[in-house]
Parts: sequence; C-alpha cells; structure tokens
Amino acid sequence: RGHVTRVPVMAARLLLCFALSPLAAAAIYRLDDKPGLGPEFDGIGGLSGGGATSRLLVNYQEPYRSQILDYLFKPNFGASLHILKVEIGGDAQTTDGTEPSHMHYEDDDNYFRGYEWWLMKEAKKRNPNIKLVALPWAFPAWISGGENWPYVYPDRTAFYISSWIHGAKLYHNLDIDYVGIWNERSYDRKYIMVLRQTLDKVGLKNVGIIAADGKWGIANDLIVDPCLSDAVEIIGAHYPGTVSSSNARKTGKKLWSSEDYSTVNNDIGGGCWARILNQNYVNGNITSTIAWNLLASYYKELPFGQDGLMTADEPWSGHYEVQSPIWITAHTTQFTQPGWHYLKNVGHLKKGGSYVALTDGKGNLTIIVETMSHDHSVCIRPPLLPFKVFQQNVTFQLRGSFKQIETLKVWYTKFDFFKNSSKFFSQHSDIKVVNGAFSMPVGVDEIWTMTTISTGKRGTVPQPPPSRSFPKDYKDDFNVKIPPFSEAPNFADQTGVFEYFINYNDPGDHVFTLRQVVTERPITWASDADQTISVIGDYKWQDVNITCDVLIETANTGGVFIAGRVNKGGELIRHAEGLYYWIFADGKYKVTNDLPGKTVLASGKSGTRAWKWHTLTLRIQGDSAYGLLNGYPLWKDVRVAHPQNGWAAIGTGGFELAQFDNFHVQAG
Repeated sequence: RGHVTRVPVMAARLLLCFALSPLAAAAIYRLDDKPGLGPEFDGIGGLSGGGATSRLLVNYQEPYRSQILDYLFKPNFGASLHILKVEIGGDAQTTDGTEPSHMHYEDDDNYFRGYEWWLMKEAKKRNPNIKLVALPWAFPAWISGGENWPYVYPDRTAFYISSWIHGAKLYHNLDIDYVGIWNERSYDRKYIMVLRQTLDKVGLKNVGIIAADGKWGIANDLIVDPCLSDAVEIIGAHYPGTVSSSNARKTGKKLWSSEDYSTVNNDIGGGCWARILNQNYVNGNITSTIAWNLLASYYKELPFGQDGLMTADEPWSGHYEVQSPIWITAHTTQFTQPGWHYLKNVGHLKKGGSYVALTDGKGNLTIIVETMSHDHSVCIRPPLLPFKVFQQNVTFQLRGSFKQIETLKVWYTKFDFFKNSSKFFSQHSDIKVVNGAFSMPVGVDEIWTMTTISTGKRGTVPQPPPSRSFPKDYKDDFNVKIPPFSEAPNFADQTGVFEYFINYNDPGDHVFTLRQVVTERPITWASDADQTISVIGDYKWQDVNITCDVLIETANTGGVFIAGRVNKGGELIRHAEGLYYWIFADGKYKVTNDLPGKTVLASGKSGTRAWKWHTLTLRIQGDSAYGLLNGYPLWKDVRVAHPQNGWAAIGTGGFELAQFDNFHVQAG
C-alpha cells in the first residue's frame, strides 16, 4: 500500500504565491519545443456500449436529457469529450444488456434500431469535430451460418460491418472515423485484410481500422507482416495499466488505450482516471484514452454498476449525478484538441505523480500535473503496484517559443478523502511567468492545469430533481404509432431483442405490441441465456403483481413467461433466479425458480396454444405466489424461498418470435 502524506489546506496555500525564483528544494522541469515535438495527441473519449450502457438515457425527459448530453459533449462545459466510441449492436448480451443489430436477418436492414445513432448525432450536434469510433461485440447468427465465430465467411462479416458504417452516413449523415474488429476476442488476419478491401471498395477509404481491442499482441504480427500492417492504422489495447509493449512501439503506429477505466465513479474512480490520463502517455506513449463507460445509464444492480464518467439511471425521476471523472476529464479536454502534440520532455515528478505538456504548435501550451496517491487512484484493473507520492515544490522552465508566455490560466482539483470536501475543476488566479519560469507547491491527490487557453468553463445547470425509486405502479400498453426509439422505455433486454411492433393482422386490440425478434442464437460475446428476457423496475421489489397479455408465435414448441424477483442480469443472466410463470404452445404451463427452467415449482395443463392472446397474472407476496390465466386461477400456493427481491421481466422459452402487450406491474 502506498504511503500518503496528508496536506493541510491553508488559505495562503491556495493563493498560489508564485515567485521569480524557485521555492526551496523545488525540482526543475524544462518544457521546450525547440528540439521538436513529440507524438500527436488523439484525444480523450467515452464508450457507449459493451453493452447497453446508455439504455436509460433515451428515456429522460427534457431538459434533463440535454443537460446530461451537455456535460458529456458540449465544448468548454463539462467533459468536452473528443471521441465517442459506440457498439455496433449484435443482438447479444455484451455486459449489461443487448443492443439490437441493424440486420437481424440476412435480408433485413434497419438503420434506426437502438439509440447509438441518436447518441452520435447528439454528440456531433454539440461538437461537430468529435471523432466517432465503432466496434462490434457480437454478431447476428446469419453471419456465420450458425457457428459461434464471425470469421467463417470474412466477406459476409466485412459486408455487415461496412453496411453499418455506410448506413450511418446514408441515413444519419454521420462519418465514422475508425472501426474495430471484435471486442476483446481473437482477431483474424484474413478478415482484417478483407475488411480493409471492402471499406475501400465501397468508398470508405477514410475509415481507419483499429486492432485488436484486447492486448498488444497484434503488434507481434504487424512487425513481420507488411500487408497486415498496411491495413491497420491504430493499435488499440484495453486496460494496459499505462504501459505498452516494445513491439507495439516498434511498429511506429499510434497506440491507443481504446478501452480503459471501468471503475466506480466515486472519488477513487476519479483518481484512477486522473492518473491514467497522464500516465498512459508518460509510461506507454499512448496518445488516446477511452473510458468504459461513457455514462452509467443502466440499472445499477447490473454488472459494473455506476462505472461511467457520470450516472444517469433514473429517467422516471429526472435525477442524475455529475461525478468527479467528468471534471477530471475537463482538465485535459477543455485545454487541448486532437492534432495537438505532446512535448518530448514530459514524465514523472521526482516525489511522485506525473506531468504532461501539449501544444498546438501555434504558441499555445497546456500543462497537466497529477499527484494521485496509490490508494486513492486504484482502477478496477490491472493490479496497481505500490508507489509513494509526497507534497513537493516544482518549477517549470519554459523554453523555445514558450519563453514568450507571460501568464497562464490555472484550473485546480483537490481530492479530500478525509473530510469529504473535495474541490473539482475550480479556476484560480493566473500564474505570472517571469523570465520563462514559474514555481508552485503541489500537494498529494491534486490535479493542476496551467494553460494559455482562456475558454475553460465549469458548466452549471439548475439542480436536477431529487432521486426517486422506480414507480410502484407502472403500465405500458406499447401504443406508440411512431416510436422515437425501437425499444420500449425502461425495459432492459438481457438476452434477445424486444422491439415495438405493428401487428397489422390482429383483428382486436393488439395492433401495437412489443415483440421479441431474435430467432437464432447470435454469435455471442458473453454467456447469453438460452431463453430471451427483458427486465424492468426496481431491484428491491419483493411483493409484486404483474399482468401482461402474451402471444406465442411458434406452434407446438413455443413458450413465453412473465417473472418477478429476477436477481441477475448482464453477463450473469444464464444464472438468473426468480419466479417465472411460463405458458407453452403445447397446452401446458410451469412455474420455475430459475430462468433455465430446471427448478420446477409447479406444472400442469393450461390449454394455451400459439396465435391466441392470453393474459398472464403473477402475484408474489411474502413466501407465496399464485398465477392467473385469462383472469382465472391456474396455480396457487407456490412457495418462494428465494430470492427475496429483484426485477420484473418478460421473455420467451428460446430464440423465437413472441409478442407482449398491456404490461402492468404493481409493487408493494
């Protein structure tokens, strides 16, 4: 464990008394552009997806949704991100849910499913210069003819990815800047070559390929394979621990931490983010860092809850929280831009911490200093070796073109882990640079930005509404003639895809419904269930009454369910327990304690069949439950020993078409 020296905060300390001569025992750091500049800076970004991490954002009402987007993307306001990376949906579970594919089936294409298109447009609306990156986690089954491997037919996979990129431009006027291969899974040389050729053939030569979104291992192939090297523009690694491999550096290619952070967004998470934003470059020559995830906008009880730069997981209340990682990001993003260059002489401070300096080559200079201690900057991965940080005095000598600088703007963050009185991204008095030098005291767990850029701003909006639990009485009849998004509000698909559907052939009241549309197990990234399921509500719910109209569309073998107290989701969905009330097209029902249906609590005949609407009612109270079919009792007195609480859910017995209507849950 690193030793942390606590620094008293004094008024005189915060006045920043900068003097002509260095403070006592100040270490001297020279910043000079005369020897030439270092590598090009490529920007700081956030990742929406991998998966369904922005699911609840779209359901926020205005003005709160726009405020959240402003904190993420608006220049000189909050995080002011340079890069937005999104998942190319593949109909499969990819951490916290599924994101829909633009091609569920080979003869299907729809470039309005999901919300990533909308999110990219909102980002571009605020910052037209933001870079867009796309990466698949999973793929629909037709890509491989049923095998769980996307490289069986490289031409087909390349067509699928290229069509998504082309659709982004054709239907949304979005230019995708970079595309990846397959998130954190094996790469395939032939596929990379075919993808490059396909992109070029269809007029997407400007789209660069990032590979391979895992470890640095692809560099070993790039240095011996000039054809593969020509196809790959950027080497992207995940969670590199601020270091890169020697072979990666030998390639001469740009190195990105194309997914990093993944840490709860409390102040230690902010400390993690501050440390790696500097040290990814200082230690690894990494010129871009992208946070997973952009925004924690999913039910917090799903895996990696609250691992975003900020949190927005209550669209029903409008409440959201702007946490420290937003302001840590601002220390870099508001005072630099992609295309700037790092200076060659950057590195570690002598008593712990690090500093980087960047310039636009036109006289502007930005210096970022971080002194995060070990215990206050631990990321979720990889393990962090011990180190020590102490209070210190530093002197920066500005040479070359920077010697002409007379003043620098100052922005300051102080983490206080003892009194809970942290101060984030506050502006301080300008530094006077005398004879090309300035000195300053630096404490532990601080971030400083000294810059010639004068446009920095800590954006503010009125306080959002207070936090409130999910409504205890919630209804959705899905009667939306022109839905703004393909998914119904607050439903979080965990296996399969549930979309708004217009049932033109229905003779009654079920014209507008919610339909499960994935009919074959996708090429998965995580351990998807063998059943499809979408969860909704408050994870703390215990006693519930759930009613839903259901339509089985598969004769003989089809089945659907409603459920309460569902206790797992995300990558753990295969192991979800709860109380599941099933009916089947063969005229039977069962009640199970688990999603796979292996623990059967009751079963019997129901008279149900396909292509006939049925109304299911599930009542759970205490340790007992009963079920109605079409308003009449079907089973009762089923004992519910566990779990004690969980979400409500709907789903199907396999990858099959089925419809749901008039969903109603009452809790308490």
